[in-house]
Amino acid sequence: MESLFADFEFIASKLTDAESKARAANFRAKLGLLKSDAGLKKIVGKARLNKALRMVEYNKELEKLQGELIKMQNWVAETKQRVAILFEGRDAAGKGGAIKRFTEALNPRKYRVVALPKPTEVEAGQFYFQRYMAQLPNPGEIVFFDRSWYNRAVVEPVFGFCTKDQYERFMHEAPEIEQSLINDGIILIKFWFSVSKDTQQERFTSREHNPLKQWKLSPVDKQAQKKWDEFTFYKEQMFSRTHTRFSPWIIVNSNDKAVARLESIRYVLSVIDYDAKAKTKISLSPDPAVVGRYHRFEKIDD
Repeated sequence: MESLFADFEFIASKLTDAESKARAANFRAKLGLLKSDAGLKKIVGKARLNKALRMVEYNKELEKLQGELIKMQNWVAETKQRVAILFEGRDAAGKGGAIKRFTEALNPRKYRVVALPKPTEVEAGQFYFQRYMAQLPNPGEIVFFDRSWYNRAVVEPVFGFCTKDQYERFMHEAPEIEQSLINDGIILIKFWFSVSKDTQQERFTSREHNPLKQWKLSPVDKQAQKKWDEFTFYKEQMFSRTHTRFSPWIIVNSNDKAVARLESIRYVLSVIDYDAKAKTKISLSPDPAVVGRYHRFEKIDD
């Protein structure tokens, strides 16, 4: 920045005619605005400046946390750990964006993102958990599930994609299967990204008007607002019946996507004891106002 001003003054000193000197003086005054917050706000507007500064801080913190994720991934690979992280939540809650920030700096050979499509006819006739079990992490690997077996707990009953008996069987079996996975040594983390109804609608509207995001809108998404209360009912049932001491639900307030991304990464780093963790120079304690365990009777998704 200082060289910019020095270069301008050098050029201005070479001007000789009155009109050029006047223009230079006018430009010098405008350039001087860059030296203060008040001046910057005058140039770009207070709201836009605050947003820009916030994004600078966000990117700096994200880079530091991603550096810690690399250390954690190296530890997972070296010690042959198996890590499975589930990302659940309503449509447009920010699951995909969070996964992208988790993974964008990681070694692609040592992690996978699993987002399974609608089951085939053969898969529909299999044991429900079978196709998900095939995607579990191998030794030394992290797997990020963009939706998981919990489709049967919320999405499927809301839209009638499963029978009542199938639903009840799943709700009974899920905690037992997760206990078995954990007993076998898998580190299992279950995130629920919580978004308000108004925020969800704003994000749907943004996708609808953005040609680069229209692909994200599915027929199911378009019914999410109409079926909000049904989603709430089944979501609460899921929490009540599958939140356990050994496999808790971790709630992430995702109305602010940037904050949700940072704090969900921070949470994972806080619960996995990788070797280099003790030497970190950044806080690995997630903000309890953004990330925390589910507690019965608390209000999720306003």
